[in-house]
Amino acid sequence: MPDSAAPDPAALNRLRRVHGVVLDMDGTLVMGDRNNQGMVPLPGASALLETLAERGTGFCIYTNGTVKTPQQIADVLQGIGLPVREEQVLTPSSTAVDVFVERGYQRVMVLGGKGITEPLEAAGIETVPPLRGTPCDAVMAGWFRQELTFDALEAAVFAVFDGAAMYSASQSLFFATAEGRSLGTSRAISAVVRDITGREATVVGKPSLDALRTAARRLGLEPEDLAVVGDDPELEVPMAHAGGAFAVAVHTGIGHAESFTELPPEVRPHLDLADVGVLAELLRG
Repeated sequence: MPDSAAPDPAALNRLRRVHGVVLDMDGTLVMGDRNNQGMVPLPGASALLETLAERGTGFCIYTNGTVKTPQQIADVLQGIGLPVREEQVLTPSSTAVDVFVERGYQRVMVLGGKGITEPLEAAGIETVPPLRGTPCDAVMAGWFRQELTFDALEAAVFAVFDGAAMYSASQSLFFATAEGRSLGTSRAISAVVRDITGREATVVGKPSLDALRTAARRLGLEPEDLAVVGDDPELEVPMAHAGGAFAVAVHTGIGHAESFTELPPEVRPHLDLADVGVLAELLRG
C-alpha cells in the first residue's frame, strides 16, 4: 500500500485481532550512527508505544544489533524518552541462548563483544575469544567492526574445520543509520567462513523462525497472534510471513514506498506505512 492509499479493510480487521507486537529498532523506532550511538526517536515512536500501553497490547523490540546487551539497549531507549524495559528487548543473542541450550553447546567462540558474550554466559554457556586452536562447539559472529582481524577470521575458519557449527546474528547486507546504509559485519564474517570451509552459517537473528519463536515465547503468544513491524524488506516481512504473523512495513529506514510493489501479493506486507505513527493511528481507530 503506498503512503497515500487507504488501508485494506481485511488487513485492519486482522490488525485489531493482534495480541502482541514485535518491533524492529534501527530504522523503525530510532535512528543512530553506524556505531549504534547518538540514537534519536523516529516519527511516531512514542505515540506507538503509548498506544500499545493504552490497549494493553504486549510488545517486544527485536534488533539484529549485537553491540549492546538488552539492558544497555533499554537504558538508551529510556534515555531518549521511550519507555522500554530490559525484558522487552531481544537480540540475536537472546535467540542464540535458546538454540545453544537446546543443542547442548557448552563452549562458543564469539566474534563479537559483550552484547553476545554476556547473554550467553548468563545462560551458563562458556564463551571464548577467536584464537586459533581453541576448542568449541560453535562459532557465533555478530558486530565485530573495529576488532576484526585476519587472525580472528582464521580462528573461526579452523574452528569450523574442526567441527564447530557456524552461527550468524544476521545475514543482512546493510542496516539503516543516520549516515546511510552500513555494512553488516556478521554477514561479511560468515561469507569468508563459508567461502573457505563450504559450511553455511545458521542465522539466529531476523528473519529466522527461531527469532520469531523467541519473541513469541517472550510475549507468551503463538507467532500467528503477533504483528511484526520493521523497515527492512529482507527481515521483518519475510519473517512474519514464514511464521504466519501479521506483517507491517514502514519507510523510515532501509525500505521505502516502492520496496514491495513488485513482489507477489502473498509476500507483501499486510500494511505498508510511512512510519509507526500511522500504525498508532490505525490502532486507535
